[in-house]
Order: sequence, then structure tokens, then C-alpha cells
Amino acid sequence: MSYETAAEIAGATARRYGIPGVAVGILAGGRELTASHGITSIENPLPVDEHTLFQVASVTKTHTATALMRLVEEGRVDLDAPVSRYAPSFALADEEAAAQVTVRRLLNHTAGLDWNLLVDTGEGDDALASFVAKLAGHELIAPPGARSSYSQAGFNLLGHLLENVTGLTYEQAVASLVLEPLGLAQSFYRADDVLTRRFAVGHNLDADGTLSVARPWKGTRANNPGGGLVTSVSDLLRWARFHLGDGRAQSGERVLSAGTLHRMRERTVALRASSLGDALGIAWFLREVDGVRTVGHGGSANGQFAELLLVPERDFAVVALSNAGPDGIPCNRTIVRWALETYLGVVDRDPEPIPYDPARAREVTGAYENDAMTFAVGTDGTGLTLEVRIKPELRAACDTELPPDHAPFPFGLLPGDGDEYVITEGAFKGQRGFFGRDDSGTVTGVDLAGRLFSRVRATS
Repeated sequence: MSYETAAEIAGATARRYGIPGVAVGILAGGRELTASHGITSIENPLPVDEHTLFQVASVTKTHTATALMRLVEEGRVDLDAPVSRYAPSFALADEEAAAQVTVRRLLNHTAGLDWNLLVDTGEGDDALASFVAKLAGHELIAPPGARSSYSQAGFNLLGHLLENVTGLTYEQAVASLVLEPLGLAQSFYRADDVLTRRFAVGHNLDADGTLSVARPWKGTRANNPGGGLVTSVSDLLRWARFHLGDGRAQSGERVLSAGTLHRMRERTVALRASSLGDALGIAWFLREVDGVRTVGHGGSANGQFAELLLVPERDFAVVALSNAGPDGIPCNRTIVRWALETYLGVVDRDPEPIPYDPARAREVTGAYENDAMTFAVGTDGTGLTLEVRIKPELRAACDTELPPDHAPFPFGLLPGDGDEYVITEGAFKGQRGFFGRDDSGTVTGVDLAGRLFSRVRATS
């Protein structure tokens, strides 16, 4: 496959979804190919290339986890130890539950922590310590180990653990343990490091459907461990090559053992009806696609989106980066699916929902919420819709602009017990989730993108 073909696909897909800039990377047969299209910003445009820096948001979690696994190999961290051993300031409303929050449970999102705390603890070196202090009194959404629920807060806590064990800031620790040994010279956390290089800005749709630059450009420092890395498609291909390899950097330096890399890709907890994967390893999402096992992680920032997918048994990887929301998600997904089918003959399809059933619809409609967002399930009598919004009180209390809410999305229930669903149209088409029930059969919550929303009101 030629650069021209990949560039044509990147350009056609970007135009289809109205994305200003896209970068694509493919690792196949030991060779790397990068292609790009468009511009970094509609206000201050520069051409996107393989060295353009994008925010990769939650893909950062794989870097945090890999840095931590170096400390595990060195005997400085025990995966099954309570996190309080390494972060003594960590506390919850339930002291007994806090003692059950282990390092491993943070790494595979089974600690019981909610999605995140929308707080700004500043840009100083105490940002993570202050964030962890605000977890005191926090209620868990489930007992530790009971279920998986995707948690940014959990990875921020892991970042503080890295600080305490190494005596460095989180950013310095990841640089010394991962970025520098692997030669990831285009990967940064600090805005000062990014602003002197070519970088993409995010874009969001205004109410009239036109794109505008997304502000703020980057999240708070306390969210760096779970989502703060800024990097290029070239560095992400080098990252993929390392995780598909034997634990050595391209320089020959041993960074991790091959056994530890394999261990990170082994199933630790199953996921139900999740588009993120069938299971979680250590930070990585594991999913079988058309009979082939894949390992990956995605990321969503303010108007910037990233997708990284590895196919270990084929020594293959694909990266897609885009800089506009909400359609950066389907843009990246389209590119990844094209690469899988073109290079490997692997076809990734969305599941088909069952016809609309009014009786089942009545069971699930209503209002749901978590700490940061509301989730409304409705019906017009012919189909189901869902709408996810950031809570108004959080918008009002936030000093900076938050990502926009989106119009309701149609979704359909899937065959089986009728509690699993798939979004059928819009930017989040193909996203899957499920409704949870108590022992009496009453719907008590809904999962989307690995996050739990508890039911607060049924539709009368």
C-alpha cells in the first residue's frame, strides 16, 4: 500500500466528516507509513504532517501504566498492594473500601471510583496531590473489584503514586521511565514544550453548525496522568512498535521484559457490551475483531481525538488523529477500519439492533447521572434516543469553556436479554453500552463508553 493511497483515504475521510486536520500512521510488515491531510487550525493554519503534535487524551493512560510497570519490575511497586501504601494521603468516605483500592484495580478500572472530579487544582507541582486530597469523602460507585467503570480519577491517583515512589513530578517520572528511553522526542505534557513546535488545535461545532476553535486548548495539570500527553503520529508508531516488541527500545536498551509487555495485554476483567473492548488488560482494551485479537486505546480531548490499535499476532498497528468534534470519532474509526480491512482482511462491523419494542422502551426511559454528566433516555414512540450533557452547575462553576453537548442520538436495543444497546446514528454511531438491573429486575443504571450513570428518575 502506497503513501498516496493512505493520503487519499485520509483526505477523503476528513472531507466527509468536516475535519480540518488528520494524521494517520500504519505499521505493517515491519515498515512504517504515515499520511496526513489538512491544517492544524482554521484560525492559524499550518499543514498537518507526521510531526504535528496532537492531544491524544486517554491514550496517555497506556504511557502512565507502562511507566508504572517499570517500577513493578524493579520491585518498587506491588500491583496487589493497597494504593495507600504509595499514596498515604489517599482516603475515601468508606475507610474499609479505600483499603481495597489496589494498584491493579486502578489500572483496570475496577477500583469503584467514578469517572472524574471536575476540579482545577492549578498548574503547580502540587496539582496531583491536591487532586487526591479532594477524593477524601468521595463515594464509590461500586465495591472495589466488583465491576469495571472507566475512571480518569483513578489514573490521576496513579500519577500521584508515580510521584511519591520516584520523588519526581508525574511528568518527569514518565519522561525518565518511558519517553526518554524510547526516544519519544515528540511527546510532551507542558504547553511551553508544545508551543515552540507545530501543533494541532481542537475544533467544535457552533450552534449554527460551523466550526470554531476549541478553548481551552488543554485540560488541567491534574488530569495529565489520564489524558495530558501531546504527541505526534510518528511517536505513536514508535510507541506501538515498542509494545509489539520484546521490551527493548530501538536503541537496544532494555526498558521492560517481553513478559511484562505480554502481561499488560492479558485479560484482567471482562467488559459487557462495550465498544471499547471485550475486556481490559493493564490499561489496554482488548477486543476480538473478525476473529482477530486486537489491543488498543482511544482518546477524546476538547475537539481532538485519537485512536491507537495494535494487532499483536500480525505485528500490525494503526494510528488515527483528528482535530474536530464530534465527528473526529467516526473519522478515526473509519480510517482504522479501512486499515484493518486493507492490510489484514479484517472487517469490523457494528451489531444490528432489534426492532423497536414499546414495552422494553418503557423499562429504560428516564434520567440518569454521574458526578459530571446527565444521561437522558427518551422515545418518540418509534425509536429510542439518548442525550448526554455536562451538568449545568458544573458549567456555571467552571472558569473555562467546556466541550459542547450534543443533540440526542438514536439507539437500538440488541438481541439477547434486551439490556444491551448500540447507537445507530450520529458521531457516536457504533458505541455500545448496557442497562443494569437490581435483583428485582428494575433498571438502576446505564453504561456508556465504560462509564456508569445511575438512574435518578424513571419516565412517568
